[in-house]
Amino acid sequence: MKKELIFEGNEKRVYATDNPHQVVFHYNDVIVAFNNVKRARLRGKGVLTNKISAFLLGYLNRCGIPTHFVTRQDDREQLCRKIDIIPLEVVVHNRMAGTLAAKLGVEDGFKPGNIITDLCYNNDELGDPLVNSDQAVALNLATYEELEQMFSMAKKAGRLLTSLFHKAGIELVDVKFEFGRASDTGEIIISDEISPDTCRLWDEETGERMDRDRFRLDLGDVIPAYADVLERLEKLDI
Repeated sequence: MKKELIFEGNEKRVYATDNPHQVVFHYNDVIVAFNNVKRARLRGKGVLTNKISAFLLGYLNRCGIPTHFVTRQDDREQLCRKIDIIPLEVVVHNRMAGTLAAKLGVEDGFKPGNIITDLCYNNDELGDPLVNSDQAVALNLATYEELEQMFSMAKKAGRLLTSLFHKAGIELVDVKFEFGRASDTGEIIISDEISPDTCRLWDEETGERMDRDRFRLDLGDVIPAYADVLERLEKLDI
């Protein structure tokens, strides 16, 4: 049973439940970009991100990568494992796009011969800066052993999602993974969401963007793009 509100963000609200080790995630119709500088309300957006994230997190669970996702309860809510947040993000890049491309002076969408993984300090006030493992340990954000687990899980999840999206005719350009320590077992698990809000997704045939960049870059048709992603995933035989 959903109980008191314990966290409210721009795009999600988190509620306690009767189980001390489970929470309910409620997805809102809000979209933000540039560390909350740009924001809008898009009707139906929360339904789409909830369903897409449930699909992808459930898939990773079945593939043996533990996530906080337990089950989708309705169009807007998921039952999830409660975590102690690790304020770090591992970003897996199959291409260089957006900020990464601009920072390194390459064409947006440049495809390197390797997979790139970045570690970011999840801190809005600092602009989510890049950090290395030594810095993360120095700040007591995680141990070296935990960081090794996080990188390993992110790389494996990135490979699985790249293959999954390819079957749907979508290229996974990059994907951000957040992590936490499960409140019941202490194990490191993937948390938060995986959706077009946290991935760059390009149509393999046309190169059309199907993710939050449609909002960032004022391309329009955000909801139709997200709906297309969901429709293609739901058609997969997995």
